[in-house]
Amino acid sequence: MNRINTRVVSVDMIIDILENNSLSHIVLREGLKDVDDKQDRSFITRLVMGTVEKAITLDYIIDKFSKIQTRKMKPLIRNLLRMSVYQIVYMDSIPESAVCNEAVKIVKKRKYVNLSGFVNGVLRNIAREYKQISYPDENSIKGISIKYSCPEWIVSKFIKDYGLDNCKLILADNQEKSGITVRVNISKATISEVIKSLENQGVTVSKGNYLNEALILKDIDNIEGLEAFNKGYIQPQDESSMLVGKAAGVKENDYVIDVCSAPGGKSIHIADILNETGNVDSRDISEYKVNLINENIARTGFKNITAKVWDATVCDEEAYGRADVVIADVPCSGLGVLNSKGDIKYHLTEEGLNELKNIQRNILKTASTYVKQGGILIYSTCTINPEENIKNTKWFIENFDFTLESIDELLPEVLRNEHTRKGYLQLIQGIDKCDGFYIARLRRGKN
Repeated sequence: MNRINTRVVSVDMIIDILENNSLSHIVLREGLKDVDDKQDRSFITRLVMGTVEKAITLDYIIDKFSKIQTRKMKPLIRNLLRMSVYQIVYMDSIPESAVCNEAVKIVKKRKYVNLSGFVNGVLRNIAREYKQISYPDENSIKGISIKYSCPEWIVSKFIKDYGLDNCKLILADNQEKSGITVRVNISKATISEVIKSLENQGVTVSKGNYLNEALILKDIDNIEGLEAFNKGYIQPQDESSMLVGKAAGVKENDYVIDVCSAPGGKSIHIADILNETGNVDSRDISEYKVNLINENIARTGFKNITAKVWDATVCDEEAYGRADVVIADVPCSGLGVLNSKGDIKYHLTEEGLNELKNIQRNILKTASTYVKQGGILIYSTCTINPEENIKNTKWFIENFDFTLESIDELLPEVLRNEHTRKGYLQLIQGIDKCDGFYIARLRRGKN
């Protein structure tokens, strides 16, 4: 049986992500379905995600050696060069001659024979001289943008919101890959049982930074091959996201509505905390997303979750005033999860941030109607953008019958601060030991 051409598979994925604006995690998941070899899967994953993450840096390098600037190249050539330069600069184990030869083969196979000499010449010049490239001042907007491969407008925003030094910490963290974080469903298995199962399958396991049920997995090729995953003992979820379930403070027999639930990690966490009591009404906007929720429900075996298609901006009159807790983990800019979704920064625009803010406010307005008097609304995002977070929260409490409530007693002591006492938590990647995330706990009915 012939092995697949990993570079051909990779460049097609990269084109789909960077040219067609497809989501990297979906492209990778779909593209790896037919790749059985563990080494091939690992190589493709690193090459695709690495090239996407470093695209701005790679373009800067290529433009130093090419008479044609990357933005003017044909999509195949532009992304083939990016992918090849990533191997030359960041993957020491691959011979530079092999990178150049494989790139030329792909160019010819894709009927761009007349460009094969151009690709070969650019790559061989870069291989010889890339270590001598000069870069802009590392404290300038342009220099930071190129070093950390982040659009200049986002760099400017991070500096404005968090300062120069913290901006660098945030962007440096976005380029660190620290393994896969999972949460143990403690009503299904003990933490020690899960660790033993994982280690028996060759996985390196370490404890999470904040929560006992959080585990960080390394030396893992495909989580779907793990016994603990298939038995529903673990759920992929960052610790920042797990804190939503903690901040919700649910009690047995509570009725919980999760209005933007896919793929269902928070809903499953709450079902686990409820210990098979109560009910989690898990919703999202499309059949595709609800299918993802149902896949996780089926795998984990929780009976106290139901999933349905529902637009979070549309009022559900049957749910008015019924929920003990409502979770509104709204669509957001994703600026807190650039570590795992490095393509987000290329798809975002400043105009798009304003549109998101309005969607978030519409969801909050609708979700608030489901909360019973005295009940809890959790507002959360996976971003570090204040306009989507604290500013939205302030707008909400100024216009609706809700008040912030301290989450200190619900959080690990190390995360408690003056803000958590007021009722919200802002986690920042590179400063905190998890993804960037925002959580606010709001009680219906003014004090």
